[in-house]
Amino acid sequence: MGKKVWRAVVAGGAAAVFTGVAAVPAGAAEGGVSFTRVQVNGGKPIVIGVSEVAVPASFRMATTRKWKWPAVFLYRGNTVDRLWHAIETSDCHEAGSGVCDFNETMYFDPREWDMSNSEAGAWKVAAEVSFEGGGGDTDDKGLTAYVKRNSRLSVNAAPEPVSKGKTITVTGKITRANWETKKYAPYGSRLVSLQFKPGGATSYTTVKKVHANGSGALRTTVKASETGAWRWAYYGNATTGPSTSAADNVVVR
Repeated sequence: MGKKVWRAVVAGGAAAVFTGVAAVPAGAAEGGVSFTRVQVNGGKPIVIGVSEVAVPASFRMATTRKWKWPAVFLYRGNTVDRLWHAIETSDCHEAGSGVCDFNETMYFDPREWDMSNSEAGAWKVAAEVSFEGGGGDTDDKGLTAYVKRNSRLSVNAAPEPVSKGKTITVTGKITRANWETKKYAPYGSRLVSLQFKPGGATSYTTVKKVHANGSGALRTTVKASETGAWRWAYYGNATTGPSTSAADNVVVR
């Protein structure tokens, strides 16, 4: 691996080391540069809690101009309105004359970058490079990346052990990362699945779906039929990542 270069890309202003350039149509090349094979997090949503998350990215750049600091980044509206993060980029991996492949890591950290909860949702992806001697090139890649707040679930199934045919009460709580307070807060009124896996089985089955109350608390009852593990599962939405609780095993006698 070559030497890595660190820099910050900021929301509401141009990147620290780049000249801001308006976005151009997806796939277009400007200033003698083209970006291809752009990928962010393998196309999966970027889910962020309240601590640093490292997100892989990669791209190919072709140009005959002398350049420095190529990178992909996320933006809304125009390429000046960016999501705060730090970037670590590899040196050029030559793929031909004037063609370089790059591996990049995007570091998102609500504690460091003062992220707003309203920043959860869809972002556009662009690539850019700065030229030696001034100026630069920005290329909108026509890709969408979803940035989501992490969710968490807890579970408790009781009593343990329990007689067959008796009632098991399963409780829990769903919370979601608040990027502004840097803490997890109740995520009320969510529809959450109660799942069960019999002893010796390898997969869970959804038994019922339950709405959390306004404080994120979950509570339901089921009949004890066989020994196994209970858990809660939430499938997420456009601004919130999915989560599953740990398993709580209940022995049925």
